[in-house]
Amino acid sequence: MIDQKTAPFAALVLRVTSGVLLVAHGWLKVSVFTIPGTVAFFESVGIPAVFAYLTILAEIGGGLALILGVATRLVALATLPVLIGATYVHSGAGWLFANEGGGWEYPAFWAMVQVTIALLGSGAYALKLPVLDRAIGKYA
Repeated sequence: MIDQKTAPFAALVLRVTSGVLLVAHGWLKVSVFTIPGTVAFFESVGIPAVFAYLTILAEIGGGLALILGVATRLVALATLPVLIGATYVHSGAGWLFANEGGGWEYPAFWAMVQVTIALLGSGAYALKLPVLDRAIGKYA
């Protein structure tokens, strides 16, 4: 049974935590790996450069949107391709993310977190933007 009193706060915790982690991963690509370095890595594994830029945008922009609770369901679903791609890229390194090259279980789990957020919705303390809410309706 789902506790209707605490479920919105559980969704809040999951949404904000995932958003913070997305921003951190995106910022890592900008500040540590650098954008040219991230582009070079993507190309080295056979992924076109444009996807490096889209990944950084999805992680930083999507992470901020999740933290704020803006278009939560759509944003969670929009980050899925990034996480499925990360699962694929890390699949050759084996199961554990602690392995050299990182394993695939962390991005696979994180993809399921995004599915869960998409199913739950924003939860408590989400920023309400009436124009956006009307435009995307129940998908917010």
